[in-house]
Amino acid sequence: MARIWLSRLFLGGLLLLVPFSLGACAADGGSPDLGCSASSTPCLKGTATVVLQTSKGEVQLQLDGAAAPLTAGNFVDLVNRGTYNGTVFHRVVREPVPFVVQGGDPASADPKVSASQYGLGSFLDPASGEARLIPLEIKRSDEPAPRYGEPVTAPGVTSKLDLVHQRGALAMARSADPNSASAQFYVALQALPELDGRYAVFGRVSKGMEVVDQIRQGDKLIKASVVAGGTLVQGKP
Repeated sequence: MARIWLSRLFLGGLLLLVPFSLGACAADGGSPDLGCSASSTPCLKGTATVVLQTSKGEVQLQLDGAAAPLTAGNFVDLVNRGTYNGTVFHRVVREPVPFVVQGGDPASADPKVSASQYGLGSFLDPASGEARLIPLEIKRSDEPAPRYGEPVTAPGVTSKLDLVHQRGALAMARSADPNSASAQFYVALQALPELDGRYAVFGRVSKGMEVVDQIRQGDKLIKASVVAGGTLVQGKP
């Protein structure tokens, strides 16, 4: 019962992360037209290693550009822009069982923003002044390219996903619209199969999971850096 309750709590929290007025694209049946070929957001070619310097220590992330090129590319681009530097881990759920550590809200780096507003922000593209939103990206092992735009939750299908919510999985938070992820991310503290196909996993913690286990709400992400790989391209990698 605790696991079911916590799952509902987490899903409800994620659905409130990004204001509904941001105008994300509507889901369209998993069209490939929402992917790298049509996006102005750069996509990741190959892999990338990102190091997070946190107030509790260093965490290393391995990003998968084969299974999640658009989602991983968006993250690498934001790291390169310094978007995550000085942000706060604003949501940590450990009770009644370990669940997630969540951060990446650009607004949380602004000392003028109240902590009560953390979790509502998105990355604002300086060129347009508008929020950058990316579609839900899910890759099945029996398909050559990711699906975009809607959750993949049919019985039996989630067992075919390339990237799932194992302990240490790195994934994007979003609002009720599947195509509203922006900058906020979370790390799974244990396997969370109930989230598979609903939220875009794009990498994993490769070193420093013991540091993630120590992070508490209010701790800081001091700096994020790409230390290997990270080749970004426009269009399909």
